[in-house]
Amino acid sequence: MRFFETAGAALLLCTLSLPFAWSKSTGTAGPANLTGTDSVYEQLLQQLQQLEGPVPERPPVYPTLALYNAEAVIPPQCYTRTDAQYNPCYVCHQAAVPGRENRMDDGVLQQEYQFSEVGLSNHWQNLFEDRSARVAAIGEEEILAWIDEDNYSALAPRLRAAGFKGWIPDLTDLQSGTGAFDENGMARDGSAWVAFNYKPMPSTFWPTNGSTDDVMIRLAPEMRQTAAAIESEEVYRANLALVEANIKGMPEITTRPLNEAVIGADLDGDGVLATAIVIRNTNHYVGAAAGWFKQDWLYPLGTEFLHTVRYIGIGADDQIQISRRMKEVRYMRKQYVLPQFALNNAYREEAYAKADGYLPGYIDQGQHGLDNEMGWLIQGFIEDRKGLLRASTFEENLFCMGCHTSVGATIDKVFSFARKVDGADGWGYINLRGMPDAPNRGELRGEIATYLERVGGGGEFRNNPEMQERWFDAEGKVDHDLIAEAKDVYTLITPSRERALELNKAYRVLVEDQDYIYGRDATVTPPANVYREIDPASVPTLSAEQAYRWDIRLDWDQASPNEVP
Repeated sequence: MRFFETAGAALLLCTLSLPFAWSKSTGTAGPANLTGTDSVYEQLLQQLQQLEGPVPERPPVYPTLALYNAEAVIPPQCYTRTDAQYNPCYVCHQAAVPGRENRMDDGVLQQEYQFSEVGLSNHWQNLFEDRSARVAAIGEEEILAWIDEDNYSALAPRLRAAGFKGWIPDLTDLQSGTGAFDENGMARDGSAWVAFNYKPMPSTFWPTNGSTDDVMIRLAPEMRQTAAAIESEEVYRANLALVEANIKGMPEITTRPLNEAVIGADLDGDGVLATAIVIRNTNHYVGAAAGWFKQDWLYPLGTEFLHTVRYIGIGADDQIQISRRMKEVRYMRKQYVLPQFALNNAYREEAYAKADGYLPGYIDQGQHGLDNEMGWLIQGFIEDRKGLLRASTFEENLFCMGCHTSVGATIDKVFSFARKVDGADGWGYINLRGMPDAPNRGELRGEIATYLERVGGGGEFRNNPEMQERWFDAEGKVDHDLIAEAKDVYTLITPSRERALELNKAYRVLVEDQDYIYGRDATVTPPANVYREIDPASVPTLSAEQAYRWDIRLDWDQASPNEVP
């Protein structure tokens, strides 16, 4: 959601009446007569650098008035130079798909730098910092020991001891990754979290660009119970499959064998309550949720997502894997469901406000996170200066809101689940080994091969020399024959040991500084292909022919996807 960029309107839902001063240099509002010379956000940074507990203090003013970057919802990647030929923008900004819930219809942003006055300045200062000397000062054994430490297990008890009111991480042994789940992806601790195997979004979550990650889903209690309100894994797995079919627009979906008699529904439509391995009756949920209204392309009430962002782990024989240490723990919960007409209005209002240059604003739920006004509550945790996880601040949470509210590519504001390996084969902890470079729906060539060609590099910033050397020829063209020989996604998007160590060290420096509001990309030297300032009248942009229609969903059945069509 976006609101007037005048400082008075930035108060939004705040009932306080405070004097303010507007800073043209930063484009942010701050209270008048501050103690000392530091702005509120600088004082908050100082507090974070000295923080001992897991919950940062709230600012002395309404959080909107303590922002350094009022356009924190614009990620650093949006300041990439396209140079009238490279298009990394298409994977987020898309024209509306007929019939789908997402009406953001922002495909035009592939061709325009459409920012508010505040957004014209790139506030992500950390992109322009040279960390070479500090990275070189960190030893190999030191960083390997750092990334192998468990900083997750202590988070929940520390939050409880601090009286934290928001969601508290409740999945045991998540630091071990696959060890926390059974062969069906079900959490071994009985928490009802379920891991799924998905293809990471290009290219922010490719390990070669700095992080590994995983995502888990959990449905509401009624979705896990029989009609008699008895807990049932059979019912739960059936409803998980039905949610997947709904989000992907699939008329039927495969499943691991399900006992229809226990579920109380003829899932495969054969007229007999027996064992089903395909669900064809996808029009309603089952069990205690059988009477729930199911809206196309929307997650049901109470759906939760748990996303951990980690360092690049290095295993035996230099194999790339997740690390035990987590950079971030991110959480989303569907706390209310809007009808389609209300969502349409919300998207329309967002588009109007953005076009008029209004600044973003969301409902602040305090320790519970931020409400995107489209049904989702979003909350995060991030490393403190000692590497312990702590609750994210208002501005650190704000960073997540744009991608999970107002980009045209998502399905119900979520990226990962629509990218899950289809059906039965996709349940279980993320595993890039053996995963094909499946194309997006409607494409003929593998997604990664297509992305590299359209972007002209191994990431949005085109600052990954290793990817350039591996998958491009001497003339800077994608080597499709070589990519076609790659046996899986793991081969295509994981870094060498040397690059993994370097990126881990670069992020370790960010943790020391605690200045995530200036950016959290693991860069060592400043990327050359990023603007500090945007002049809409003069920056080169893309033509209509260089803009692409793109579907976040993948065609897992497509054969030989990397062959040149």
